[in-house]
Amino acid sequence: MSRNLAKPLGIPEPRPGRPDAVAVVALGANLGDRQATILSAAERIARLPLVTDVRLSRLLETVALRVDGPDPEAPAYVNAVALVTTRLAPEILLGMLHAIEDENGRERHERWGDRTLDLDLIAYGDVVSDHPRLRLPHPRAAERLFVLDPWLDLDAEADLVGHGRVADLAAELRARGNG
Repeated sequence: MSRNLAKPLGIPEPRPGRPDAVAVVALGANLGDRQATILSAAERIARLPLVTDVRLSRLLETVALRVDGPDPEAPAYVNAVALVTTRLAPEILLGMLHAIEDENGRERHERWGDRTLDLDLIAYGDVVSDHPRLRLPHPRAAERLFVLDPWLDLDAEADLVGHGRVADLAAELRARGNG
């Protein structure tokens, strides 16, 4: 398989010697053809420069989550997780994920509102960041079964940096009745 090696404008060179990292990306959509949008977004991520592998979990339908809790009256979400092997810096990957959201008509008018596509960078290797534009791991990942369950589909031994085993986090949420 040949690949276009021309560098897109505006994409910085990777740091020399940057090793591959596995990033965890959560995908969600509750407007439009949700399933097709998730599959298309995963394919688009796979075509990003310096991405060598994308593994997509099963697709789950979940109730919409609002600031004040679950909203069964809102359109349901389709959620998935992708494990993305990349040499892109996490900041660059996040910017490209936002561009894919924009390509799919994402509008950012209401926090936790309905979405054509939501792509969240959940984790990037063992990177921890509290920068306002790049919080890693994602600050609410440990509280979301719609992230943890599909992640476990792909990696039953997964760990969320600073929180522990993903399987234990999911079990704890279920035991508290959050599942």
